[in-house]
Amino acid sequence: MSAPLVLAVTPGSPAALAGLVPGDVVRRVDGRVPRDVIEWRLWTDEADVMLDVDRNGVELDVEVAKPAGQPLGAEVSSAVFDRVRTCDNHCEFCFIYQLPKGLRRSLYLKDDDYRLSFLYGNFTTLTRFTEADLERVVTEGLSPLHVSIHSTDPERRARMLRNPRGATSLRWLRALLDHGIEVRGQVVVCPGVNDGVALEDTLAGVLDEYPELTTLAVVPLGVSRFNPEPSMRPHRREEAAAVVDAVARWQAVYQRCLGRRLVHAGDEYYLMADLPFPDASTYDGFPMHEDGIGMARTFELEFGDAGTEVTGTRRGFFAAVDAGPPPPPNPTAYTGLRAGRHPVGGGMAVALLPRRDAPVGILTGRMGALVVGPLVARLDRRDVRVIPVPNEFFGGNTGVTGLMVGADVAAVLAEQPAGHRYLLPDVCLSDDGRFLDGGSVDDLLHPVEVVPTDGQALRRALDVRSPT
Repeated sequence: MSAPLVLAVTPGSPAALAGLVPGDVVRRVDGRVPRDVIEWRLWTDEADVMLDVDRNGVELDVEVAKPAGQPLGAEVSSAVFDRVRTCDNHCEFCFIYQLPKGLRRSLYLKDDDYRLSFLYGNFTTLTRFTEADLERVVTEGLSPLHVSIHSTDPERRARMLRNPRGATSLRWLRALLDHGIEVRGQVVVCPGVNDGVALEDTLAGVLDEYPELTTLAVVPLGVSRFNPEPSMRPHRREEAAAVVDAVARWQAVYQRCLGRRLVHAGDEYYLMADLPFPDASTYDGFPMHEDGIGMARTFELEFGDAGTEVTGTRRGFFAAVDAGPPPPPNPTAYTGLRAGRHPVGGGMAVALLPRRDAPVGILTGRMGALVVGPLVARLDRRDVRVIPVPNEFFGGNTGVTGLMVGADVAAVLAEQPAGHRYLLPDVCLSDDGRFLDGGSVDDLLHPVEVVPTDGQALRRALDVRSPT
């Protein structure tokens, strides 16, 4: 079991005044060993905290004088100090099984940890959930949690998870809802497995068994060229359209029965089916934005008004296992394969950039280009173009911007002219500024400006011009 490693101390904070410094290892808080950052924050939120500290092998007692509720002022190294609870399912649609060899080791970690579900919005199947976990979630109010449902039919769910506990683990979902815990659900639709009538049955099962769900995201299966399961394939256009139709019908049913739409289809479905996105008012406040539900509409709202922010702070791909300090508890969620934000420069980024009045190229994934392109076209700016980056690295139907890698971006930039401004969305970078394939923006042929992945930030970047 590891212990909290202090990464940074806020000047003038209680931790700084008590003498805590970066590099200190905190063994105990008031005599208790924290298992994760949730306990760390709960315990250090109390008044007059006593820390048992290991400083370069020397044991120290650091007494922090502070009132209850005042932040300690120290950032620590990770979200979990004991051990991430790994997933013992073997889902044939799991994207981690579709990663190529040679990436950062952290990217291959499959978690099924309710704590990371709370902190980062990662989805849990609840197959490793226990009575003790339920007690802690309820006692500490760890809400919202994010649960992978996939099917409400026990046998089908067990087959999809390749785990017999998949047939029974949704009893914990019922228990969480009974105790008033907010839960956001997800169904990954696999063609020929849980679509069609099976999807209809699942949506009926949710209404019958779990109507208290806050929201339910229906998202498509992602397939890379490394996919080891021949039965897993991308949706055809007509299959995507059928999912959109099913969701629309069940939204009407839920609206009549529950007074809210509850279920939403992922943006990718509308792009695959070549259908218009629903109106922004139908997304019930975009609670599943991080899972690709309503991203296009929120981006449009933000892009249309640079003073409007809809989406809030987000985290990056695989943030829970490959990031620095976690966000505050109860954040707006980002999960499994969801979109994010990271602090590379906080926005405009790199030295030796071209002139502000140079032509602009917006780098984005294939699907991102379908969203951003029409918005940029409305500006009637001949100096701005959208540059789709084909995902040759992952291949398959991979087209989301968050999975762009350095090699693919570099290949596209090699064909672009020098001296232009190239805008790169931060969603494809880790917190330390690296792509999934390990590359860095410093490796690219042309300098890029890293901008937060929202419409507001892009519009501001485009509106910046050289002084006249």
